[in-house]
Amino acid sequence: MVLDLYSRKVIGWSMKPTLAKDIVLDAILMAVWRRRPNEPVIIHSDQGLQYSSGDWQKFCQKHNLVPSMSRRGNCWDNAVAESFFSSLKKERIKKRIYKTREMARADVFDYIEMFYNRIRRHSHLDGMSPEAFEAASK
Repeated sequence: MVLDLYSRKVIGWSMKPTLAKDIVLDAILMAVWRRRPNEPVIIHSDQGLQYSSGDWQKFCQKHNLVPSMSRRGNCWDNAVAESFFSSLKKERIKKRIYKTREMARADVFDYIEMFYNRIRRHSHLDGMSPEAFEAASK
């Protein structure tokens, strides 16, 4: 999941059955496609193996991304992302059982693209949704 720290908008995400490096590249590719950055952009992550791969480093260089990693064992360095996943679990996934992976993916899509980015209010954004905040900031 790629979250814009300024607006709290989820701009890239991916789901796979396993935690492979391509899940990270898919999410970042979605974010790059949506934002099309001209200036260098800092991409902050935890210290997962996916973020130390050669493919990840090449991808970052190609797309003008500057990698930044959390300190080992310090969840506070990635607090905004941790908060998003906590909200996703509490507000949508907790106590649900999905019959198929595709049903789970569709529900996560609905949460991120239809609710979280467009409707869910954030105290950090003065009570606005990420999309409303971005629109007001232009």
